[in-house]
Amino acid sequence: MTDMTISLPGLSMKNPIMPASGTFGFGELYHDLYDYNSLGAIVLKSTTLNPRIGNPDPKYHPLKNGALNAVGLKNPGVDKVVSEKLPSLARFSTPVIGSVAGETEEEFVEVAKKLNQSDIISAIELNVSCPNVKEGGLTFGVDPVSVERITRRVKQAVTVPVYVKLTPNVTNIVTIAKAAEAGGADGLSLINTVLSMNFDVTTRKPVLGNTMGGLSGEGIFPIAVRMIYQVSNDVNLPIIGMGGVQTADDVIQMFLAGASAVAIGTATYKNPVVMNDIIAQLPKRMKELGMESLEELIKEVKEGKRHGQ
Repeated sequence: MTDMTISLPGLSMKNPIMPASGTFGFGELYHDLYDYNSLGAIVLKSTTLNPRIGNPDPKYHPLKNGALNAVGLKNPGVDKVVSEKLPSLARFSTPVIGSVAGETEEEFVEVAKKLNQSDIISAIELNVSCPNVKEGGLTFGVDPVSVERITRRVKQAVTVPVYVKLTPNVTNIVTIAKAAEAGGADGLSLINTVLSMNFDVTTRKPVLGNTMGGLSGEGIFPIAVRMIYQVSNDVNLPIIGMGGVQTADDVIQMFLAGASAVAIGTATYKNPVVMNDIIAQLPKRMKELGMESLEELIKEVKEGKRHGQ
């Protein structure tokens, strides 16, 4: 028998598979296709202090090797999320991760505090790929000083573990990861989408209403693997890996790079039950590769990195 159970700060999981934030809504999407108790965890869509209508349409554009999106954090605001969205998840045994976004550090702290007050939330993910309006629109996640400070402030305000979701749109992601670690993060999530754009040659206009957006899907998988590998070599925090995962082999690659769990995003749009498929395929593939336990694989990878293998 293969053992797929994973234990991370705040998260006791039956398997390492969870939806990436933004692709599963607030738990209401795909409810007819999934037994939520079969997932390793449920990650909610990012929420802000006040409701947001998001960016202008089109917000999504499919590509051959992924997708472009610029949703713009569309959500009903944290109070409605807590009062109207979270209660429906209380009946499941699967841990729930709340995703926090904001335009100021104060907003991050306030949203995190409100989510923390719900018994349904097991951990919080900080989506630092947001513009800091007090710093002229500079994205929080590209500045190590901001990442360390916002992580520390949220950690001081909540009692559940905090995972910081890192943007790949930086020169050195290890520097940002170390800043999150210095701020007291319990774990990391990486990577978020890669800033990109495309034109429609017939209209001569960008395909997204926001002009630029995030590239996700299989095209960014090698970037994600590389960044997870780099971060895991220098930071002693568990990593939830994401970015183009489509198969059980992709999951195993993430673990070999240094991840301890895996989130699935864009692949869900092509195959809505892809997480079910991967959860079913993973133990078979592990057996074929002589892997008895994911926790043992994590230890093996860490030991190999310590010895420079």
